[in-house]
Amino acid sequence: MITDVVIAGAGPNGLMLACELSLAGIRPLVLERLPERTQENRANGLVGQVVRMLDRRGLYERLAGNQDPPRPTPGFVFGALPIDLSVLDDNPFYILQVPQRRIEQMLEERAVELAVEIRRGHELTGFTQDADGVTLQVSGPAGPYTIETRYLIGADGGHSIVRKLAGITFPGVTTDHTIARTAHAVVPAEFVDPATGGLDIPGYGPIPQFLHHRTERGLFVYAPLPGTPAPLISTTEWNGQDAEGPLTLAELQASARRVLGVNIVVGPPDGQGPHLMRKLNGGNTRLAERFRDGRVLLVGDAAHVHSAIGGPGLNLGLQDAVNLGWKLAADVRGTAPAGLLDTYESERRPVAERVVMSSRAQSALIAPGSEVTGLRALFTELLGDPRNVRRIADLMSGADIRYEVGSDHPLAGRWAPDLDLEDGVRLAELTRDGRPHLIDFTGGDWGYPATAGLPGSAVPCTALLLRPDGYVAWATDVPQPDAESRASLRTAIQRWLG
Repeated sequence: MITDVVIAGAGPNGLMLACELSLAGIRPLVLERLPERTQENRANGLVGQVVRMLDRRGLYERLAGNQDPPRPTPGFVFGALPIDLSVLDDNPFYILQVPQRRIEQMLEERAVELAVEIRRGHELTGFTQDADGVTLQVSGPAGPYTIETRYLIGADGGHSIVRKLAGITFPGVTTDHTIARTAHAVVPAEFVDPATGGLDIPGYGPIPQFLHHRTERGLFVYAPLPGTPAPLISTTEWNGQDAEGPLTLAELQASARRVLGVNIVVGPPDGQGPHLMRKLNGGNTRLAERFRDGRVLLVGDAAHVHSAIGGPGLNLGLQDAVNLGWKLAADVRGTAPAGLLDTYESERRPVAERVVMSSRAQSALIAPGSEVTGLRALFTELLGDPRNVRRIADLMSGADIRYEVGSDHPLAGRWAPDLDLEDGVRLAELTRDGRPHLIDFTGGDWGYPATAGLPGSAVPCTALLLRPDGYVAWATDVPQPDAESRASLRTAIQRWLG
């Protein structure tokens, strides 16, 4: 068969990319080697700009279960240190607690609505490429077959076969000195503090819910996530002894005793599963040397893997997909300006580098030992300054991203702020079609069709050009269109939209 785009991998990143391509008029084919969606829950929620991005595609409400727009969270953690985000006038930090398997389910439902074909039980086994396209070898339930496509996208995880077959190296660091144990488990009811929802353990004291709790012997997490069969209880130890075989509750309980220094009884959850029982030895921090090899591109974990601390994985990977989708669609349609597809790597790889830096810094702050305790005391002092809180919040959420778009306006290259538009429509409601938009607060004639905005003191510009991924390609402060501002808008449209 012949198709424009094949995506290897039907995880969240591959499905998000499929939806973005479909919105832009390109129907991709998604190949997934697993015969059905995994029931393993690899993440427990969404953290950062990705929450607002899903809102701008009309997908947030499907996960949140209501029509309300997302609201920033008043607090979070960095390296198991609490961050008071309420000190920020413009808090950029959003979270949505929802299991990854539900995110995958929702994205698959949306992809099917958009007529995306998903083939489960079909595994990419090889490919060759030339200047015109890629020829894939696929193994399916009925046997091997061949697909010809213009582009192949590797969204097939940290062990990506696409990346390996493309010859893209994956440099980084592998560590083997940590053991992380996580399970759905219950604790005695008298240990749960009804006022806070956290734990109050006799002989130890309070442990907040959801937050990483560090001791000089390890890390402990108690997370009573909504919609799960029981709270998640997790421990991380350094240089510990691993009991052979799969994780058991007895092993988790012994680990918790070593980390906290007191005994905490854990029991099996009630009801039907799936009940998580997972043990991970060591970890990887790796970044692909490049995100593209000819007509083969990488998104998500296929391009970068790192510690999960702080929850950056889906924030990074899903925004990879949204950044790539409109650019790849324009290339397939033949409307892309020169070099547009190259900006996927030039824009997203530096973002991945910053996430790797952040995760490494947080891993250092949670390590055991008195020296780290001293470092944490210093960081605690630094986080008492709202300017440092802003820096950390922007870094962890992705609000500090600024792409080079050819304009020096303060908004240019940044995530477009939430704006009020005509008839009380939110910007997030306008962008659900994944199209570019020109927003005009002047009521003037820019030479292109524009959506009117409601002028007001809070409006940070007089007009802006919004890329399909939600970032500002151009903005101006002129009170009315003039020759210079029209020319700069024309240049921006030609550079990004062709």
